[in-house]
Amino acid sequence: MFKSLKSWLFFFAGLLFCFQVLARESVPLGEIAIADLPWEARQTLTLIKQGGPFPYAKDGVVFGNYEGVLPKRKRGYYHEYTVPTPGKRNRGPRRIIVGGDPQLFGEYFYTDDHYSTFRRINE
Repeated sequence: MFKSLKSWLFFFAGLLFCFQVLARESVPLGEIAIADLPWEARQTLTLIKQGGPFPYAKDGVVFGNYEGVLPKRKRGYYHEYTVPTPGKRNRGPRRIIVGGDPQLFGEYFYTDDHYSTFRRINE
């Protein structure tokens, strides 16, 4: 079936990639209540719903969902906002990702590990 070690390696790498994608899609997202969010995340959520102003220049940029953890949507559906992390001089790992229109009917997700895991924010 495989004529060389190189073609076997490509097959195996592709198979591993498929398993990773399928496993990621089958893992349900966790949930978190607004009251259980860190204070900074609650403040960021309030700013998002008010339409700003936002303290970071990158707040509101399109979130590509390249990790494939969030439900698949058309590019431009998700936007990201920084949740300040105490003690960090940079933006830190915490974000709120908004799907849809943030002021009308958005769905909100929180990550505190820079997109590795997400929890849907229950309102």
